[in-house]
Amino acid sequence: MMQVCSRARRPIASHCRRFLAPSIGEESLALPPSHRTFTSQAPPPPLLPHSRILHGGAFSTLRLREGLPMCSPMVGSCFSSEATTCQADGSPSEAVKELHQKMLKSVEAGTMPPNAWMWSLLDSCANREDIKLLFDILQHLRRFRLSNLRIHSNFNPHLCLKVSEACARVGALDYGTKTLCKHNVYGLTPSIGSAHKLLLYAKEHNNAKLMVKIMKLLERNSLQLQSGTADIVFSICYNTNNWSLISKYSKKFIGAGVKLQRTSFDIWMECAAKIGDAQTVWKIEKLRSESVKFPSISSSFSIAKAYLLENKPENAAASIHICYQNLTEPKMSRFKDEFQNFMKWLPEVVKQEKEEDRKVLANSLVNDTAKMVSALMGKGLERAVDIEKLNEIAIPA
Repeated sequence: MMQVCSRARRPIASHCRRFLAPSIGEESLALPPSHRTFTSQAPPPPLLPHSRILHGGAFSTLRLREGLPMCSPMVGSCFSSEATTCQADGSPSEAVKELHQKMLKSVEAGTMPPNAWMWSLLDSCANREDIKLLFDILQHLRRFRLSNLRIHSNFNPHLCLKVSEACARVGALDYGTKTLCKHNVYGLTPSIGSAHKLLLYAKEHNNAKLMVKIMKLLERNSLQLQSGTADIVFSICYNTNNWSLISKYSKKFIGAGVKLQRTSFDIWMECAAKIGDAQTVWKIEKLRSESVKFPSISSSFSIAKAYLLENKPENAAASIHICYQNLTEPKMSRFKDEFQNFMKWLPEVVKQEKEEDRKVLANSLVNDTAKMVSALMGKGLERAVDIEKLNEIAIPA
């Protein structure tokens, strides 16, 4: 039987390929140690339909056709007053407004807009009103794909990543959290990379409360945790001095089978040493040794601190000396910096003790630190700690 294509459908068929291509798998976005960026230098891919159909079947399709939200409005509203720090200018920027109108007219004319317009709109977002227009056009595109093209699948994860990046850039976190909802009216496919963009915002602003909400969204939408996620989460916990949170999330990461990176172990061990919990340091060290062959400079000093807390200065000196022997010249400055951090640790860990026991702990740490330094000097290391100043630093007034 010969198929007949209506003239009215030809514009759609001729332009829909701009947004369509064979499906690709979602890339695993691993964080570099600096956690500074996830943006690839490669040109952005087309707005591909994701290979998986939205969950919910006919029910999801019906809700989308009727324009009903698939994501709970509470997710966005809970951030409206706390996490949104961008200044609402009252009106969108001219570039975004112009692109939004062009894309809207294209959809109304029955054709999909070129990909370049979307990437340009994303790059041009500079305030909250721009993000509002971005989500408006996304909803129009999603509705057009469903009703006119009969495409039920979402756009590919890269678009969601760029949207969350734009939201974080201008501080529109109430919109940004919508990118983590598996069922939504915007055609977005959530990924752990999108979550990382928002978590990096939380890290930059030392916002542990925002981090907790993002982690809840990850669990609710079944987004798989990665080692890079742990790096950011542990950093936020450390920067906000929140030991209870790092204890909570370390169990979640370990329970989820996430292979922690060296940086995560370093932060985790340093937190345990900071509160004077030697037993936890040893538990973390055992886990670290199972996945990372050699301890880092940071973990070596955390081990030394644990030994000092147990009144074992010779063992503490041995731990630092082994680390020193394996150092290359470029890392020597970092080694010296750790000794300076060590001096800051002494008064911090003393403050963690009960007030009536602080002087006893301080005297013990001062004496054992002096023995550790003497042992290191006997092994050929230069004296990196001024022993005469230990009493002034560690013993509380």
